[in-house]
Amino acid sequence: MLIDTLVEDPQWEALDIGGLAERAVAVTLDHLSVALSGCEVAILACNDARISTLNEEFRGKPTATNVLSWPSENLTSEEDGGAPLPPEDPMLGDIAIAYETCVQEANEAGKPLDAHVRHLIVHATLHLLGYDHVRDADAARMERLESAIVMSAFADPDPYSAA
Repeated sequence: MLIDTLVEDPQWEALDIGGLAERAVAVTLDHLSVALSGCEVAILACNDARISTLNEEFRGKPTATNVLSWPSENLTSEEDGGAPLPPEDPMLGDIAIAYETCVQEANEAGKPLDAHVRHLIVHATLHLLGYDHVRDADAARMERLESAIVMSAFADPDPYSAA
């Protein structure tokens, strides 16, 4: 597995975003029994200004957000009620994550920054694999998966429970 991390905002260095992202992607793929060998993900560790630009460019929303993801292929099967398909392309896609928004959200939730960032990387990786939260049932499925992954792999608290 290859995780290519580009750190644009040096504040991420203190968190070892590269190592943290590599582990979060790996445990997500492992949890879903996706073969790790050959998989590639690109991570952009940026700030709010950069993610605002990306959010406007790709989603038409000129505001900062915590994380964005761009899958390299559409892995959602409409015939199977939106269930994700196994990836054919080893390049799963790209993830961008914004430092200031992550810090603010972690502080507001009373959660450690590293736990919050792990959760967001797990969340974004699920998007790369075709999961979404457009429908309520899909959102519930994603939340259950995210909670199971971060709680079992990292012993982090449930990201959807109050601190």
